[in-house]
Amino acid sequence: MTINEFLKGDQFALFAGVELLEVGNGYAKARMEIKPMHLNGGGVCQGGALFTLADLAFAAATNSHARLTLSITSSIHFFQSESQGFLYAEAKEVFDHKRLANCEVRIKNETGELIATFTGTGYRKDSPLPFAPID
Repeated sequence: MTINEFLKGDQFALFAGVELLEVGNGYAKARMEIKPMHLNGGGVCQGGALFTLADLAFAAATNSHARLTLSITSSIHFFQSESQGFLYAEAKEVFDHKRLANCEVRIKNETGELIATFTGTGYRKDSPLPFAPID
């Protein structure tokens, strides 16, 4: 099994249309095409959809070490709205410890404009995951 196969178990992110593009050691990139189901009453991408995109990138980056890491806190800041096209979330782990991981995620549109930032802290359990750590 690979980390990509493991994260296909995240049924909510799959249903939301989030696609994992790349995973490295403490790094991940994901994308989501904005569809009508992602739009809020104002006609722009709903905040929860952006959070789901960032959260899957966070999960891939922090679980790349093959130890189950679950979010214990996260926050998101919105800067611009989007109503169409693809959004990309790039996650980089900034703190990697035996028990805690901290990750920053930047969400950008197709032209590279910053849409939102997400910061998450994860707790690493003793549970090994069914794939090799990514070096």
